[in-house]
Amino acid sequence: MRMPLSWLAEYTDLPEGTTGADVAAGLVSVGLEEEDLHGGDLTGPLVVGRVLDLVAEPQKNGKTIRWCTVDVGEHGQMVTEGKHQEIVCGAHNFEVGDLVVVVLPGAVLPGGFAIAARKTYGHVSNGMICAEDEIGLGTDHEGIIVLQRLLGDEKASQLRPGDDAIALLGLAEETVETNVTPDRGYCLSVRGLAREFWHSLGSPAGGYRDPAAVETPAADDAGYPVELTDTSPIDGRDGCDRYVARVVRGIDPTRPSPAWMQRRLTQAGMRPISLAVDVTNYVMLAVGQPLHAFDLDTLSGRVVVRRARDGETLTTLDDVERRLSPDDLLITDGGERPLAIAGVMGGASSEVTDATTDVLVEAAHFDATTVARSSRRHRLVTEASKRYERGVDPAVTAAAAQLAVDLLVEHGGGTADPGVTDVDRTQPPAAALLDVTEPGRIVGRAYPRGRVVGILRDLGCTVDETGEGTDEAHVLVTPPTWRPDLAGDAPAPDYAEEVARIDGYDLIPSVTPTPSEGQGLTHGQQVRRRVADAVAAAGYDEVLTYPFVGEGSADALRLPEGDDRRHAVRLANPLSEERPLLRTSVLSTLVDALRRNVARGQRDVALYELGLVFRPGGPVGSAPLLPVGTRPDAASLAALYAAVPHQPRHAAVVACGQAEPAGWWGPGRPADWSDMVAVVQTAARALAVEVRVEADADHAPWHPGRCARVTLVDGTLVGHAGELHPKVLASLELPPRTVAAEFDVDVLTAGSEQPVQVQPFSSFPPALTDVALLVSADVPAAAVEQSLREGAGEALESVTLFDVYEGEGIEPGHVSLAFRLTFRAPDRTLTTEEVNSYRDAAVAAATAATGATQR
Repeated sequence: MRMPLSWLAEYTDLPEGTTGADVAAGLVSVGLEEEDLHGGDLTGPLVVGRVLDLVAEPQKNGKTIRWCTVDVGEHGQMVTEGKHQEIVCGAHNFEVGDLVVVVLPGAVLPGGFAIAARKTYGHVSNGMICAEDEIGLGTDHEGIIVLQRLLGDEKASQLRPGDDAIALLGLAEETVETNVTPDRGYCLSVRGLAREFWHSLGSPAGGYRDPAAVETPAADDAGYPVELTDTSPIDGRDGCDRYVARVVRGIDPTRPSPAWMQRRLTQAGMRPISLAVDVTNYVMLAVGQPLHAFDLDTLSGRVVVRRARDGETLTTLDDVERRLSPDDLLITDGGERPLAIAGVMGGASSEVTDATTDVLVEAAHFDATTVARSSRRHRLVTEASKRYERGVDPAVTAAAAQLAVDLLVEHGGGTADPGVTDVDRTQPPAAALLDVTEPGRIVGRAYPRGRVVGILRDLGCTVDETGEGTDEAHVLVTPPTWRPDLAGDAPAPDYAEEVARIDGYDLIPSVTPTPSEGQGLTHGQQVRRRVADAVAAAGYDEVLTYPFVGEGSADALRLPEGDDRRHAVRLANPLSEERPLLRTSVLSTLVDALRRNVARGQRDVALYELGLVFRPGGPVGSAPLLPVGTRPDAASLAALYAAVPHQPRHAAVVACGQAEPAGWWGPGRPADWSDMVAVVQTAARALAVEVRVEADADHAPWHPGRCARVTLVDGTLVGHAGELHPKVLASLELPPRTVAAEFDVDVLTAGSEQPVQVQPFSSFPPALTDVALLVSADVPAAAVEQSLREGAGEALESVTLFDVYEGEGIEPGHVSLAFRLTFRAPDRTLTTEEVNSYRDAAVAAATAATGATQR
């Protein structure tokens, strides 16, 4: 909503020296949002020019420019040379003889754009012919301003080349543009914004003058007949509860709108059209009530407001034939011929034209929801629909019609019919009991009772301090008719907001909350942080992917039939129809991030993600609809939780390319399956959780010969790590030998619940001994390692596999595993005999458990 300061000053007193920035700051202080400031930052010369000659010149770039000769009176720099101003222009919406707006060298346009003579397209352009957006008059840049079309031929005929266009278009005056939120529809008028600025000044007595406070004649039987039959077939909603009709006859169609009205419409961002149309737009901007003017001679004698019928059509003022819906509210001629879509746009058949002398002025109150539906259904957003769908004051209808009648009589020479039509079915706002201490409790600032009551009355509320239910702490409050957002059964929060903003948001104390004693991070939170830190420290970059996958995700990963990971939850309203399922593994979405990085030229990529997966484990139930007014009982909560699939937290890691780059120091090393095993072990080690690693020959999507199964000591599965299957890599379009791991963070969380018992350090030296064991190739190295641990005794400190050999000297089908055993006693240095006995016991245990023989 744009509001010139001079218009604002008519409705409220402005302190001396008030600028547009001051007004904008005042509106912001009471909760409105400043959009922009227009005008006041343009310096001349900006003048009226007449196009004397133009030559179209095609350019090599395909554009055609016009080389124009323009008469700008005595202002042109070329006057001393005895010729008119020569200007290059790229617009084509004007002809020789048109009056245009010309900015000359030395002027400064909005935004600090200085104008100077400059050479362009082979000519020296001495100025510029202006479009609306270039001088802050509007946002149109389709063509330049032609004053005959903007102001009308009669007004333009009074202009002379060289006239000051700044004064003509009101560009020297500042205009404040405000962004109006949906709950403050009353601010789509100067009346509403003036009231808000008055509040920002402290609501001084007598400082606000309501433009709608005009005398209106009472309705009588001599008015234009109007009938309301408008119940919605969809929801039974009444679309119109008040309709005022006034008739003005004998308007001189040749009379233009007064210059001051045209200027204000232009400053507000609207185009002057004709007297009747300009008057309705002006009154709408002034008081917020949309009006419509019908050509009385095109009507048969009765207006009927009803819903549309199946198959009906209407050609609206924009010359578009629209197929109507049964929920559209129509203004009709005698109940048959549609005249307008109520609250949205009028029809072409009853349009006011240059020949119109008798006008029917409509001022009505239409239902906000009905208008909003029609506006969206027809994709037709108008100044009227924007106001109606936010809520128009039903009490201002008659006043708006009277203002329009008075202006048409004064400036059009018409005569108002004595008959007045006012079909009024509106209901006054209901009073609600308000605890005057509630605003203070909600906001956190003490507001005295008198201050609360005073603010409510300044807002236009009726406050009853003696009615039923009132006492020292309670009053009956009736909101003003222009504030439908305050109507309701529980008004305390809304009124608290009003009291806070009018009293001043800046007066609300800013108090840093004192944190209550907490328990710090939960064990699960600590685990997630340590796992993330450990994996990141190992050289992997964290990513976050959307947990949605497509129908073919399980097939791409070659998951076997019956695998629980194939049972995915389907979303009822997915963000994308291509990804309607919730992931059952983090790896299924992490590979997308890897593929995207590889496609963008990254060769060496190492990524990880921590996130939830969704494992329903069976049919997914439907959640019950629970009431919002009370806390659900235990059975309802149980039913609600039962419908939620199990959501364990997993971590996945994926890598391709070089794990160690090549350089002058030597060849690099590609990422392989052992890196994936190492990263899972690193995460477990950060939590002091012991894990075991063994081969897993059949677990998709990993390669059957390069996949490791990671478990806790008690056998609980943690996850898998290794190289992805070549066919999986082909289907996912990933590089060969890509490796990945996925593990269950919740399992590690449970495995690290018990605090780790710190063992005392021994200051005695360790004893190292190596053993080489020959075992069958199908015996897992982890099984051999475990048997060594079990047989070595309490003095064993660590077991490390440091060599695997098969080939010459090794029996076919067998492999040699070399382990380093470290022994240490807490109270003495171990002797050679003791170390040998521990070693022999460990080898004997391995022989018994796995058939290993010492080489």
